[in-house]
This record gives sequence, C-alpha cells and structure tokens, in this order.
Amino acid sequence: MQKSGGQNLDDRAQRDDAPARGRPRSFDREAALAKATRLFWCRGYAATSIADLTEAMGIGSPSLYAAFGSKEGLYAEALRQYGERYEAMVWGNFRAAPTAREAVAALLMDSAAALTGSCGQNDPLGCMVTLSAVGSEGHAELGERVRAARASGVTRVEERLSRAVAEGELPTGCDIPGLARLVVAVQNGMSILARDGASRAELEAAARHAMRAWPDPARA
Repeated sequence: MQKSGGQNLDDRAQRDDAPARGRPRSFDREAALAKATRLFWCRGYAATSIADLTEAMGIGSPSLYAAFGSKEGLYAEALRQYGERYEAMVWGNFRAAPTAREAVAALLMDSAAALTGSCGQNDPLGCMVTLSAVGSEGHAELGERVRAARASGVTRVEERLSRAVAEGELPTGCDIPGLARLVVAVQNGMSILARDGASRAELEAAARHAMRAWPDPARA
C-alpha cells in the first residue's frame, strides 16, 4: 500500500483501532456485580478491600470506579442485586399463602432452606442484609440503607397480620407489631445460626417451635 508522509497506512489503521492508553476495558457489569455481591455477602463491607473486589470481579480499579463510583456505591448496588435475586426465594410463598399462619410458616421454612444454601445455587450461608454490620462501621448512608431493608421485612409481616385481623383469622386484640417482630427476630436468628453451621433441618425445627407462639383465636 502507498505511504503518506512516510507512514504506512496499514500501520496507521492498526494503531487507530487499538484502545487508547489507560482506557478501562469493557466488561460484563452485571456479572462483575454478582461477584462483588458474593464477596460482600461472605466477608462483609469493612473486611472487603478494593483489591479484593477487583481481583474477584476481574477488573482494574479504574473500571470499578468508572462503573460504580466508589466502594460504597458498589455495595449499594450489591444490596439491590441481592434483593432482586433472592427476595422471591424467601418471600414468594409468603405472599401466595391463603392465610397469615401459612404465610409465616412458609416464610420461616423457606428461610431455613435459603439460608443454609439448600436451594441448589451454592450461595454463601446466612442473609447478606441480616449479617451486614455496615451501620456500625461509620458509613451512615449505607447503614440507613441496610436498616431500611431490614425494616421492610417487619412491615411486610405486619401488613399480612393486620389483614388477618380484618379477615377474622387473628383476634382483634392481637399484638400485631410484637408478633411481626417475633417472626422477623426468629428469621434473623436463623441467619446467624446458618452462618455458624446449623443445618436446614435444625432451622426448620426452630421454625416449628416458633409457630407454637401463634395466637389461638379460641383463647382470645
């Protein structure tokens, strides 16, 4: 090929097609986020460094900051992805159950399965949101986000129990806030026990004992 100004045009084309020096490489954002989510889930926010994240995600720190803004931003997106991927696994049968009692029993039994990695996805043990200590690590905004995620569980149970009172399943004088917090406290405790090695069967047994606290309308 002819030269222009002493420069081979083929060589110039190859250089023009090459990525600019220092430009972060493209990557699968959702796949990288899934790897970060798993790492945060296993180690927690404070114990996970930027170096840990870039190694797990297979990207450089410039790409991480360009895509997520900061470690805090990445953690916030990890919480979002965690909720989107695992919420239905624990809450799906709760929503579909015809009675409040069946809904709460399904919530606890499905939690026993999900928290112990018994759903065939090789997930870390326990719940990422429950086990997160980010609120006590000096990150106020992230802490508020985690607390809101935890509180949403109490709200869901309260709403279902309130409906049960309106439908006559539960007595009018039932302590709805107290019962909802009992249910969620059991679920959160199951998460800690799962992380410490409790089996699905052991957590299911705990759930059955917890259900014995269900109010008896006949004794109201």
